[in-house]
Amino acid sequence: MGNQTYHEKDEKDEQEVDKHEEKFVEEKRRRDPLGSITWAVILIWAGLVLLANNLGMLKAFTLPFYRILPERYLWLNPGVWSVILIGAGVIVLIEVALRLLVPAFHRHVGGNLVLAAILAGAGLGNIYGWNLVWPVVLIAIGLGFLLRGFTRRA
Repeated sequence: MGNQTYHEKDEKDEQEVDKHEEKFVEEKRRRDPLGSITWAVILIWAGLVLLANNLGMLKAFTLPFYRILPERYLWLNPGVWSVILIGAGVIVLIEVALRLLVPAFHRHVGGNLVLAAILAGAGLGNIYGWNLVWPVVLIAIGLGFLLRGFTRRA
């Protein structure tokens, strides 16, 4: 009977610890609005780019860019989705920077770095060509994992 009492007590303690951990994770999610803000900004960005394109303002916005380019680079005509994806990648990179710089928002950023590289790579692939961009994206992701391995705390 004594063993059963200890076993029941251990189970009760484990259940209490699990409840406490779940409560902590739930509270941390509520206190961290940065992820929601990031996705809201990405949706707003996509809407603004699509609206600018539909109103003919996207070409007017990029026209000064083409005036400063040498003639051999005029083929750099970013499509609407390229602009959206590159912007989304930059927005996710800004989120990563905020997570690293602001202690209240600190979390692991490896997944966000991979997402940013894929989004930006998808946008740049339409401009510079997939044969050039995707190997660079894979190299960047690999270097990120390598740096993480060297800087991981023991």
